Amino acid sequence: MMLSEADITALLLTLKLALVSTFILLLIGTPFAWWLAKSRWRYKFLLEALVALPLVLPPTVLGFYLLVLLGANGPLSTFGIAPVAFTFSGLVFGSVIYSMPFVIQPLHDAFLSIGKRPMEVAATLRASPWDRFFTIALPLARPGFITACVLGFAHTIGEFGVVLMIGGNIPGQTQVLSIAIYDHVESLDYASAHVMSGGLIALSFLMLATVYATNKRFRVFRL
Repeated sequence: MMLSEADITALLLTLKLALVSTFILLLIGTPFAWWLAKSRWRYKFLLEALVALPLVLPPTVLGFYLLVLLGANGPLSTFGIAPVAFTFSGLVFGSVIYSMPFVIQPLHDAFLSIGKRPMEVAATLRASPWDRFFTIALPLARPGFITACVLGFAHTIGEFGVVLMIGGNIPGQTQVLSIAIYDHVESLDYASAHVMSGGLIALSFLMLATVYATNKRFRVFRL
């Protein structure tokens, strides 16, 4: 069965959302995860709990408060910031918040696994902190980056509650794949729902298999 034009639009919008959100998460998550791994601040556990909050918080709760924050009458509007609820920008903002632990935690664990010795050895060779980060830390943390990219991308593709609350269901603008599947099920069009759901299952399996295979090869290489 072929996908309809609306389904293809939802698919392309979902892929765009996942790519943009994952890129932003890597951009802000890498320095933050590095700081979490190296900082000795006694209260950093509060920030760790805040980042991990989407793991336990119902998506509709998070989506509701994001809607309040980003809506026309939200707190941000008092600072002259245009409302982004029910827009693609709003979807990106919500996706970044909701997928944050799936990117930051693998990066944090990867940086922790490096240990102190490689960085100390590089320091004795007069490598600057920037050189140590880019030439030592980043290459050694490669499995964490692969895991973070795949989990962040896959989690964004599968979002439903948050994107529905903050973006609604506007075809061509905020209707992503998970919402399109829900629409098909609601209209009893199970054939289309099967095609789209089966494709997501296959894609998710392939991405996770890639993560496990890549990390396994990296562990063998290090041994």
